[in-house]
Amino acid sequence: MIDANALIGALPRMLSGDELMRALKVMPEYDPSVCDRDEAMRLMKLSDLYDIYLPSAMSVEVYSKLYLALIRSLQKKGSRLAVRQYAENYKAVRQRDYSGILGGSDSFTIIGTSGIGKSSAISKAIRLISENRIIELKQPCAKIVPCVVVQCPFDSSVKGLLLEILRQVDEELDTRYYDNAVRARATTDMLIGSVSQVALNHIGLLVVDEIQHVVNSKNGKALVGSLTQLINCSGISICMVGTPESCQFFEQAMQLARRSLGLHYSELPYDRYFREFCGTLFGYQYVRNRTDITEAIIEWLYEHSAGVISILVSLIHDAQEIAILNGRETLDIVALNEAYQRMQMIHRYVKPAKLRVNQVSKPKKVVSVAETERNAISSISIVGIITEAKSGNFSVVDALREHFRIEEVAV
Repeated sequence: MIDANALIGALPRMLSGDELMRALKVMPEYDPSVCDRDEAMRLMKLSDLYDIYLPSAMSVEVYSKLYLALIRSLQKKGSRLAVRQYAENYKAVRQRDYSGILGGSDSFTIIGTSGIGKSSAISKAIRLISENRIIELKQPCAKIVPCVVVQCPFDSSVKGLLLEILRQVDEELDTRYYDNAVRARATTDMLIGSVSQVALNHIGLLVVDEIQHVVNSKNGKALVGSLTQLINCSGISICMVGTPESCQFFEQAMQLARRSLGLHYSELPYDRYFREFCGTLFGYQYVRNRTDITEAIIEWLYEHSAGVISILVSLIHDAQEIAILNGRETLDIVALNEAYQRMQMIHRYVKPAKLRVNQVSKPKKVVSVAETERNAISSISIVGIITEAKSGNFSVVDALREHFRIEEVAV
């Protein structure tokens, strides 16, 4: 039987506080002299902006959630129930009669707006948790991949997801589970048993990204059901990552809703972290004429990015690219506006003027008398006036004259 303490002891220790923030932070090397180089060199170095990572409160929460979920999985692998589950899974592959003995492990979600950095936070957390290595034990011999990350198939195919899990394990451990399953033309029922066995033996934590694909697919409930069966038959923790549209799927029924409990995030607020991130990005300037960031520029960036990190980085990257190519060589509001106009596809989702700290009042529009009368006419029902006049048995012309200018012409 596997010693759970030995498995947990093979993991890097859990970090917290400033130590965790320093470990998560990624700051590419920046040499100011690169601004004197040719255009090609500066444009290539400009891509370093996409490598910058400043940890936020979301980063800390994601790291802690994944680490503790992994610990829970490893503890189950060292229990007596794991031995019984191993035998049950072996029988299930042949008889297709699955019974979950372990069960009850973690199933949770990380839901957040597209582009706020969910996947980056998860990948950084996994890098720290696993240190990119396999957990190996000599007695008994065991090889475990701490975290396996797969993408939810676009059509929510259960078989496609199960085969992808086997393929990822093969890449890490140099095994042949995927090839054997394809060669045997395994059905979905057989694959659930096989993947449960592989997960019990070799997987600590399973992360399923892009889970929002289940929303508009007829196979959505079947896929989530297969993940539930995988939890019960392997004892591993499963994290489902997606956008807010997946919430409407998990809210359909109680058994789905309780599996969607987890972390939920939206766009960044206009706070200290956002201003710090803007300042950091502005520190990586590759134009010849350096510009200092101001509060007005930060406000503009928030309005035109809607607090979405990926859009913010793209704005500053593209603004510098445009400034270098057109020869202006200045990262200012003009360049930023040109970059924003280039992003036509996001304009319907990003609505500027969400934040106006020092908004200047616009001059009031002078409305002519004729326009005032037209507005008044559009808001009055002529049919209603005529009906009221007839019911009151008085002149229709007199009733209309109270609202409109009427000129009588002799015939």
